[in-house]
Amino acid sequence: MKKTCLVIITLLLSLSALLAAATGCDNKGPETVTKTLTATTTTTLQTSIIETVTATTTETVTVKVMTVTDDLGREVTIEGTPSRIVSLAPSNTEILFALGLGDKVVGVTEYCDYPEEALSIEKVGGYSDANIEKIVAINPDLILAEDLHKTEVIPALEDLGFTVVAIVPYTLQEVMDSINFIGMITRAEAAAEQIANDMERRIKEITDITSVLTEGEKTSVLYVIWHEPIMSVGNDTRIHEIIELSGGINIAAVAGEGYPTLALEEIISINPQVILVNVEDYEGGDISLQAILNETRFSDVDAVVNGRVYGINADLTNRPTPRIIDGFELIAGILHPELFGDIE
Repeated sequence: MKKTCLVIITLLLSLSALLAAATGCDNKGPETVTKTLTATTTTTLQTSIIETVTATTTETVTVKVMTVTDDLGREVTIEGTPSRIVSLAPSNTEILFALGLGDKVVGVTEYCDYPEEALSIEKVGGYSDANIEKIVAINPDLILAEDLHKTEVIPALEDLGFTVVAIVPYTLQEVMDSINFIGMITRAEAAAEQIANDMERRIKEITDITSVLTEGEKTSVLYVIWHEPIMSVGNDTRIHEIIELSGGINIAAVAGEGYPTLALEEIISINPQVILVNVEDYEGGDISLQAILNETRFSDVDAVVNGRVYGINADLTNRPTPRIIDGFELIAGILHPELFGDIE
């Protein structure tokens, strides 16, 4: 019996140490919340006299919980590291892939066409008409939405218990901020910071040159979103910002905000030096460019006379993604080839 008592005492001491270690976890960081899960562990010890000792231990598991405010001013709580992400906007899909998270994207829209890998991911609807049933079936742990979804889609998904974050950047700075924000909520901060820093560097390389241009040295620009009627870009858009930072003058800025329409006579009177036209990457996607080139009433406009009418890949200027800097560099080179030449 002395041997048996010694065994029991030794076992009890070991269990005490186990309990102390299990409950002594130290959780650090303002974004960390500890959730305690209880599990029962049975330990059996046999001697010459069969004795069984059962002990219950408490195991502490740390789960990171983050509460953020999205671009619609909504407070959203995100638990752990998202591993099943649905993107309801092409821009969000691009950013996720740029961050190296393509393998975690389980649902996208029919318009998510970049990178090419996005084409093979399950589709959960169009741009604004998300298919709620498909999203429920996929069961994501994070959904990235945008402004178009605030009225119906986001409330419907929230009512079903899904975590939804809205990303709505307007300016170039906000595009970089949104990349860092998505990186933060997906635990890909390092990749996001690297991308945003590179974008900032490339912007500065251009603006260091264009910021010293006089008004007379700047190039007047008409940017055409659509041709019938001619729709351009107002003074609160990213494309306007790109034109201005590239050393250009957006002739539609005086028309106000958003996407104003301009009369042909007004354009002819202003006489822009350059015309940039949205071109989409599908058959017939250059319809607006062809309409401008074939508009006989523009025959005396400087941009037409001097062969400075250019089609611009709309994805490089319209989508708030890392590729918008490619569009920025392209436009800067078009407006001021004497300053930039060929930009890599």
